[in-house]
Amino acid sequence: MLKCLLYVGFANFNILVLGEIIFFYKAVQSKDTVLGAIAVAPCIGFSLVADFKQLALVRNKKTVQKHFDQMESIFPNTSKMQELNRLHYHERIMHRVMIIFSILCLAYTSTFSFYPACKSFVKYYFLGAEKFERKLGFLVWYPYDETANTWVYWLTYLGQVHGAYLAGVAFLSADLLLVTSVTQLNMHFNYLSMELEQYQPDARHEKKDLEFLNRIIKQHINCLELSEHVNIIFSFSLLLNFLTASLTICFIGFQVTTSSLEVIIMYCIFLLASMLQVFIVCYYGDELMTASLKVGDAAYNQNWFNASIRYKKMILLIIRRSQRPSCITPPTFTAVSFESYMKVISMSYRFFALLRTTYYDN
Repeated sequence: MLKCLLYVGFANFNILVLGEIIFFYKAVQSKDTVLGAIAVAPCIGFSLVADFKQLALVRNKKTVQKHFDQMESIFPNTSKMQELNRLHYHERIMHRVMIIFSILCLAYTSTFSFYPACKSFVKYYFLGAEKFERKLGFLVWYPYDETANTWVYWLTYLGQVHGAYLAGVAFLSADLLLVTSVTQLNMHFNYLSMELEQYQPDARHEKKDLEFLNRIIKQHINCLELSEHVNIIFSFSLLLNFLTASLTICFIGFQVTTSSLEVIIMYCIFLLASMLQVFIVCYYGDELMTASLKVGDAAYNQNWFNASIRYKKMILLIIRRSQRPSCITPPTFTAVSFESYMKVISMSYRFFALLRTTYYDN
């Protein structure tokens, strides 16, 4: 039943996206309605990214299953290991990020969904309006008159609310999956760094040193493999995410500069959620690179000069491998980091400037 509900929800959601695209195409034909096209453009971008994120997860379903099986197998289960890995510290930061991002993302969908009905309700029942205004939350083309009568209006309205909620959750869930994966990987990389830096090798205890290093190398290989899984699962969807985010932020910014106060408030929430989403992805991409590089630094900072020749050769391999950081690299794009965030914001501003110039010149 839950699967059926999910499939019906996605069917409804994609029909709404198609309706938004048709509305955009019709509105962009005339200068009188082009503002409507600009208003619906961010919603189309958000919806397409949400769709594509879920498609990427379905396409890489086997990799996702393998990834989480391996993540579970190396997870520190005892209280002592959790304390050494600083599990609660990483978990606390992760939860804060997830809560803030979830609230913002769902605030955007809720504001757009419920504001028209709430506004009409207050006007009709409290401010003495002559009739209840039948307005919808999103600009969608319908092959029928959606405000013709009460039951058609409310069915259409509820369909939009459900579609918006599903879009928000589909968008949110994929990013939170990335956050949880990278958080655990960073925890393991940091623990490896700490173990390497604190260990005191001695040529007189070569067997013990090699056993320690053998365990570290196996854990490091595991982490590198898991990092590659993250790259496979999320890289292509993040490419579309960044490209669409640039246009979305541009269109939202333009809408904010040309609208009334109530519309500005709604789109500001949308703008904040979009910018925060890109920032979170870039932040965790940057953290993954930093944590993986720290392993090599920790190996170099160790007192390896007291170790045997064989140990030194093995530690050299760890250093060399760590010089190539684990990262999420979308096709034709740089590795996801703070530099990527600056590129997205820079592209958004360029599109925004071009759009304003084109609109006001015409």
